[in-house]
Amino acid sequence: MADNNQKPTNSRMANLHPEGKPRKKIWLQIIKWFFIVAMLIIVSGVGLFAYYAKDAPSISQAQLQSGGTSSLYTRDGKFLLSLGSEKRTYVNNDEIPKELKNAIVSVEDRRFYKEGIGLDPIRIVGSVLVNAKSKGVAAGGSTITQQLVKLSVFSTAASQRTLRRKAQEAWLSMKVEREFSKEQILEFYINKVYMNYGNYGMGTAADFYYGKDLKDLDLAQTALLAGMPNAPVTYDPYVYPEKAKYRRDIVLRAMLKNDKITKSQYTQAVNEPITQGLQPKKNNATSELRKVDDPYIKEVISEVKSKGFNPYNDNLKITVNIDQDAQQKLYDLVNNGSVPFTNDKMQVGATIIDPRTGHVIAIIGGRKLPSVQLGLNRAVQTGRSTGSTVKPVLDYGPAIEYLNWPTSHILDDSKYVYPGTNIQLYDWDNKYEGKMTMRHALEQSRNVPAVKTLSKVGVARASLFARKLGVNVPSDSGLSVAIGANASSLQMAGAFGAFANNGVYHKPQFVSKIETPDGLTRNYDSSGTRVMKESTAYIMTDMLKGVLTKGSGTQARIKNLYEAGKTGTVKYSDEELVRYPQYKNSPKDSWFVGYTKLYSMGIWTGYDNLKDGTPSGVGSSSAQLLYKQMMSYLMTDKANKDWTKPSTVVRRRIANGTQDKVVSPTASNSSWQLFVKGHAPKNPYSEVTVDKRKNEDDDVDTRFDTEDDTSSKGQSHSQSSSSSSHAEQQSSSQKQSSTSNNNNSNNQNQNNNQQTENKSNNQNNNSQQNTNTQNNQNQQQNQGNNSNNNH
Repeated sequence: MADNNQKPTNSRMANLHPEGKPRKKIWLQIIKWFFIVAMLIIVSGVGLFAYYAKDAPSISQAQLQSGGTSSLYTRDGKFLLSLGSEKRTYVNNDEIPKELKNAIVSVEDRRFYKEGIGLDPIRIVGSVLVNAKSKGVAAGGSTITQQLVKLSVFSTAASQRTLRRKAQEAWLSMKVEREFSKEQILEFYINKVYMNYGNYGMGTAADFYYGKDLKDLDLAQTALLAGMPNAPVTYDPYVYPEKAKYRRDIVLRAMLKNDKITKSQYTQAVNEPITQGLQPKKNNATSELRKVDDPYIKEVISEVKSKGFNPYNDNLKITVNIDQDAQQKLYDLVNNGSVPFTNDKMQVGATIIDPRTGHVIAIIGGRKLPSVQLGLNRAVQTGRSTGSTVKPVLDYGPAIEYLNWPTSHILDDSKYVYPGTNIQLYDWDNKYEGKMTMRHALEQSRNVPAVKTLSKVGVARASLFARKLGVNVPSDSGLSVAIGANASSLQMAGAFGAFANNGVYHKPQFVSKIETPDGLTRNYDSSGTRVMKESTAYIMTDMLKGVLTKGSGTQARIKNLYEAGKTGTVKYSDEELVRYPQYKNSPKDSWFVGYTKLYSMGIWTGYDNLKDGTPSGVGSSSAQLLYKQMMSYLMTDKANKDWTKPSTVVRRRIANGTQDKVVSPTASNSSWQLFVKGHAPKNPYSEVTVDKRKNEDDDVDTRFDTEDDTSSKGQSHSQSSSSSSHAEQQSSSQKQSSTSNNNNSNNQNQNNNQQTENKSNNQNNNSQQNTNTQNNQNQQQNQGNNSNNNH
């Protein structure tokens, strides 16, 4: 039995395959191929690195010593200003405290003095492992030298974090290490980093935050400054003291771990309040140019950031679309008394764009403001109702576009109750004027026809039209949005710019080009987007011309200028009038949006807070008067061209009181109306030219009812934003009056008009609230109580 269990020692298989030999050969093969693959990877990596590095941008001492701020240039290449503070405190190496150097090295690059090539392979591998574990960017592998290179010649945009850029960054870091000492590199870094509030360099920051030189800071203060470049806004000790302390204590722990401070020093420093020695926040000295351009600069910064760049750290050359002369003029008009306002607390937000490009050429965010950089910009606020200025965008524009309505389309200004409610809609004068053309309804800003128009178009379809013009109206809004929606002067100028530009919309933009130090150039101009038919834009413009000649915007009219526009006012809500009953007959907000072929301008006027006052007297007309003066300035020496009627639009002489009854070109009691081609009535008479039509009766009233129809079907429950229908009558009497004495009368009459339109506009706000709470009886009662007559 024992013999049977013994293994044969001389079997054929045993002789052919000695035990363990095949496994040894397999491992040798694996190791060999591993080294081959590794060498191929290394060689390929070196080759790829060399390929990328050969195109690396140049780097000089001047670039390393310069601040990291970006510079703004006008479109003709002229330097405008720098985004950083105007004065940087540059600190030489012998003036930099050892304690600050230790703090920076401990927290940013512990092996800084041991690195010989500007790279830290150990840290790079460590950051890769940490980031892989966290499935994100939890740790950085850049040395101080790499950070300096990045701040000097590269963009921090996420889109530029490529292998190519990393290779070039590494190559330049090695170059800097060869050409400069460690002390010089630290000096460059300390003087370059961004420290918030427009401050570059830690020497500048020491004075800004503590009113001291770097050498006079204590350990805790030094640690705070050393840690801020990691995220200067997040670690702002004024705004986020807890986060600032957190970052400061990280720096202190790193110094302790690196044996740069003792345990007792650490304990004392971490227990020091973050506010100790901190100076009251002050504004950097602001030049007059910076003060004038501040709202524009704020939007430039926001736009650059939205494109993935950091305007404070990327050393960008930013080409902006500002017209500095126009910007200065706009600033002067609202601040030097040229345009009257009720008082100094009354505010304004205005935007001017070139509708052919979308370039924002000027913007004003307020008036009589302190020298605060990047302050509140009222021109881009979207929390104020536009009042009736939204009607072309949301009501009549979509009706022309989708329903092919002519200017003679008959609308009924009669009693109207919002569907599903008992909320009755009134016009500003608590009257209903009966049947009228769409043209007349828009010129006189009647509210009921506007709401009925939106109902016919459909809110969902109309909101889509508005969104294409840059005005965001929720598709589930109630019908009251027809007479007021939340939008900014920037959005409204852009939207009306599409009408001015024959139906092609350009999104308003402040920046046309961004150039980075490494040679990257991004151009942002575009050919625009067609958002409506050319016929829609032309017909709308033709109707809006009448707003200035005989409608609610006569105070904005500029003689002999081809222009179009729309007024808008907002009334105080019932709740606001309970608190401030003295505002009963005053507007809350007043708007005017007007345009020529070359410029589109949106203007809001009002007050930031109810307690500050209410627009009254001539202040009720400030928006129109500002437009008139600014557009007159802009159009000086410019080509005054009318819009060309497209072939898709036809004219017909239509009998008043009808929608499509064509009469002789010389017939009385008739007016010229516009139709979309293919939807016009047949014309038994010969066509007339545009020029002949211009010389005829542009001022003919186009209501269905006659002038002496004064029937009033409403009660004194004004609800929306509309214009005074008396504007036409007042405008006519003003034209017949003489010069200076008549100006005073004109101002007073227009103030009344603005007040009434404003009443109606705020009714819009009330209507919106009531529509959204259709079954709320209390709100309906409030609506009934809000019966403020201006006449």
